[in-house]
Amino acid sequence: MKGAASGIGLLSLAVLLPACERQEGAPPPADPLPPPNVVVILADDLGYGDVCSYGCENGRTPHLDALAAAGIRFTDGYVSAPLCSPTRAGLLTGRYQQRFGHEFGAGSMQRVEDAGLGTPTSEIMLPELLKGAGYATGMVGKWHLGSQPRFQPQQRGFDEFFGFLHGGNLYMDPADQPGVRTVPSASIAGGRGPHEFRHRPGINPIQRGSEAVHESEYLTDAFTREAVDFIDRHRGRPFFLYVAYNAPHTPLQVTDEYYDRFPDVGDERRRIFAAMVAALDDGVGEIMARLRSTGVEERTLVLFLSDNGCATYVEACSNDPLLGGKLLHFEGGVRVPLLASWSGRIEAGRVESTPVSSLDVLPTVLGLAGVSPPADLTVDGVDLTPLLIDGEPPPARPLFWRNAENFAVRSGPWKLVSVNERHLFLFDLRASPGEVEDLSRLEPARVEALLELYRGWEAEMSKPLWTPVNRGPIDVFLPWLGVTETFDATV
Repeated sequence: MKGAASGIGLLSLAVLLPACERQEGAPPPADPLPPPNVVVILADDLGYGDVCSYGCENGRTPHLDALAAAGIRFTDGYVSAPLCSPTRAGLLTGRYQQRFGHEFGAGSMQRVEDAGLGTPTSEIMLPELLKGAGYATGMVGKWHLGSQPRFQPQQRGFDEFFGFLHGGNLYMDPADQPGVRTVPSASIAGGRGPHEFRHRPGINPIQRGSEAVHESEYLTDAFTREAVDFIDRHRGRPFFLYVAYNAPHTPLQVTDEYYDRFPDVGDERRRIFAAMVAALDDGVGEIMARLRSTGVEERTLVLFLSDNGCATYVEACSNDPLLGGKLLHFEGGVRVPLLASWSGRIEAGRVESTPVSSLDVLPTVLGLAGVSPPADLTVDGVDLTPLLIDGEPPPARPLFWRNAENFAVRSGPWKLVSVNERHLFLFDLRASPGEVEDLSRLEPARVEALLELYRGWEAEMSKPLWTPVNRGPIDVFLPWLGVTETFDATV
């Protein structure tokens, strides 16, 4: 596998030593470690500054902060797109989604009948490879990789699925709890939020497997319920659990149970958002508690990340101290909270500044499981096992992003951002992690070198398989960068 090393060998080297090389009287070698369980928890539109271990001072994410304290907090953790659907395609394949044409959003309810809208079935996903190695594979939450039957989770390697297929959903059907707190989507970003529904739409039901079910519990809590149930039922064998919460994605909606925790927040929109994050944080806490109570915590790698930066247009979240947010290739759109924990294997309390990517999840998990992908498959991520276990960083590599006319590339501390193919910005992220100082005019040679890197990468990519679901201007006023116009983003 390109850039990957076998993690299982790093963890069980002692069992490979010939008996004749062991000193007389030495204790017998430890049994080989079984393949670890893996839990990947993905938040939806959670900002860098929405997690207190990344800077917020209100203490509203105690369980996420505990997860960070128990393992590694990555300061430079990236996703492969500033948008939900493409990021998920990259995460589950370990490949830049542009390689197979999944550049824009998929699974839109406006285009439910579009037969080609989904991650191509020619792509091999992580659960397919793990299932072949004896893992139980389960998914809970938001799919967003295609709604046609052939694209759905149980056709892509998941034994079990509980969740929904499209990009967003009601957290609570008003028919079940009329008093749920809601910020009308029409009031968000000039009405560019999701459509309003009086009931959960029939074309985007909650599903168990492929069957629609009625779910009356607050959706974040329901997803947590299903996740811990999966752990209970599969504790006796290696399992892979993908928990893709849709929180805190719009609609901004929460029950009084969480809302009442924040009487100190005067702004209604921010109070509801804080309550939604609290529900997500509680869910992470319950999952970790269940891993402990079932006795599998010490053989379980837990990864937590967001699918992109927070949607700043909801005016309730934070990507501080980063610039921009969802839909943008500035740091606030693609740098996310990323945590890794494995009791007894990963040193607690580490802070890691090595740039890593959501593309690295697949090769890392496969390495630990002792599974190899097909030899002819180009994997863009790298196996992070040496970094997780021994603190040994992988070889330096550039990272790339593309969304129609907008793109970016990071190499070392240098990052080039192109907006609408009209504006180029160069940042030294060591000196300016918030991208407040554009050096493009002072460093033309470096701009050209990064452009050359990007052109080489782009030459390997494919054209998008479908046109964007939506395309429109995003209001950005960045006078310190000299941008006073709107620019287009595609979803």
